[in-house]
Amino acid sequence: MVEVFITDIQNNIQEDIILNNIQKDYTDLKINFDLNETDLSFPCGHTILRIEGNKINSDKIMETVRNQGFNCEILEDKICK
Repeated sequence: MVEVFITDIQNNIQEDIILNNIQKDYTDLKINFDLNETDLSFPCGHTILRIEGNKINSDKIMETVRNQGFNCEILEDKICK
């Protein structure tokens, strides 16, 4: 199973904080980020959090990221203008 989230995480320091917090509860997940952000504001301008594993609790992942002060939503199919 793979779940993709959009976030407003800006740099590798913030990425490491989120990664460590998620992996405390979910040691079996494969987690990576794409920090190539656009000039648009969130949610159209965003970074990507990609999680792969057998069981992903999307609500808990979003809560963990949000508790660190970042936006986090499941990536939806939409066109931003």
